[in-house]
Amino acid sequence: MKPRVRFAPSPTGPLHIGGVRTALYNYLFARQLGGSMILRIEDTDQGRFVPGAEEYIIESLQWCGIQFDEGVHVGGPFGPYRQSDRKEMYKQYADILIESGNAYYAFDTAEELEEMRKTQSNFQYDSSTRLELNNSLTLLASEVKELIESGNHYVIRALIPADEEVVVVDHIRGEVKVNTSTLDDKVLFKSDGMPTYHLANIVDDHLMEITHVIRGEEWLPSAPLHVLLYRFFGWQAPEFAHLPLLLKPDGNGKLSKRDGDRLGFPVFPLRWVDPKTNEISSGYRESGYIAPAFVNMLALLGWNPGTEQEIFDMDELIAAFSLDRVGKSGSKFDPEKAKWFNQQYLRMMSDIELGKALQNIAREKGIETDEDTAVNVAGLVKDRAVFVKDLWEQSSFFFQIPDAYDEAVIKKRWKADTAAHMAKLAEGFEAMKTFSPEAIDEEIKSFLTENELGMGAIMNALRLCMVGGGMGPHLADILSVVGKENTLLRIRKAIETIKT
Repeated sequence: MKPRVRFAPSPTGPLHIGGVRTALYNYLFARQLGGSMILRIEDTDQGRFVPGAEEYIIESLQWCGIQFDEGVHVGGPFGPYRQSDRKEMYKQYADILIESGNAYYAFDTAEELEEMRKTQSNFQYDSSTRLELNNSLTLLASEVKELIESGNHYVIRALIPADEEVVVVDHIRGEVKVNTSTLDDKVLFKSDGMPTYHLANIVDDHLMEITHVIRGEEWLPSAPLHVLLYRFFGWQAPEFAHLPLLLKPDGNGKLSKRDGDRLGFPVFPLRWVDPKTNEISSGYRESGYIAPAFVNMLALLGWNPGTEQEIFDMDELIAAFSLDRVGKSGSKFDPEKAKWFNQQYLRMMSDIELGKALQNIAREKGIETDEDTAVNVAGLVKDRAVFVKDLWEQSSFFFQIPDAYDEAVIKKRWKADTAAHMAKLAEGFEAMKTFSPEAIDEEIKSFLTENELGMGAIMNALRLCMVGGGMGPHLADILSVVGKENTLLRIRKAIETIKT
């Protein structure tokens, strides 16, 4: 049987990169085995619903190249795929549990439960306390019927068996054994007609024929309850895999938005504007990250391919991925490594593609340049860039004559005789018939030989004339792109401007 997996986020805000990784691992697993990938929106908690969050989730996953076979945005034979559109069906499953004796009505008010918490340390609603509380286990059937019919608030709770060992078989962690004495009788259904996550999740996974539940480690404590619910219904449980957490860069705790704000990196795939506060959170897309680089980086946060290979396109990830190689321990997020991945992908982009991007950046700054020049320049500087936007910082001097000169370079490289050397070198450049990089290198070499000078006597000073500082690619390449006339203009301007 081909696997059916789902990514089931709640629309309570922007999608954390940990959620993106969960979706990615589900996608890689499904695609490798020829299975189906489903997007289900779990919005049973209407109090936490955030407008725009569902659309944000879909757009984020589309940007990452994660494709769905079924889901809230594409439809499918097991829909609807939004839980609020399915709410009418959940009550019948809660009733099945009531009828089989695996769940019960509880009428305790919030105030009564709070009072219990005050009088009993570590109070929880479970096998040790439920017979002291206001529920259908302690009330007569007639009383229960009257309370429900009169509109009293109630919840339906799971009847967790006392002192039983529940075994969760997990692809990543092996067997996880939990004694039911540690579990509380979780609420499954509320009198407002909405199920809680636990009931809706189990029912939907069963009805949608989900074969593997691959989700974050934070759901591991809920897994014993879910195993029990499958047993209560008499259904075959899916296979489980609980993914390790994404940790702060120092490894101390789960990665949060606060960490990103504090350390200056995004924790969301796309920019998010909070609809209530208008607070803006940065996104990887808007920060200049290339989507495949972002995905490649995320894939290796928790999964080890077992080789030295680090750069994978999506097809290679699909071919190589295995749950067996997902680690148990959390993975530290390294913002510098994220930049490294982006740099590698940028270097793999064609000079033509980067040249067009550079041409657009220049145009935004009021500078027009032809495409051939932009492509040439992009090829010269792309190894120095991490993001496409860095291309301008690394190449602006190709398009603009320096209006200032680095004082540190002047102090170190511009000597009393430098101006004279530059003037004489300019004469040699002016006489050249071909102004190619090779010809320029040869002219500089001849100049040094004829004047018995070392490279240090002119090269850094010539770079200062051309770019205004000590940066840039091979000097002859700069001169060739700038052109003879512009080169002579820059040298003469520097001679007139720089004073020592």
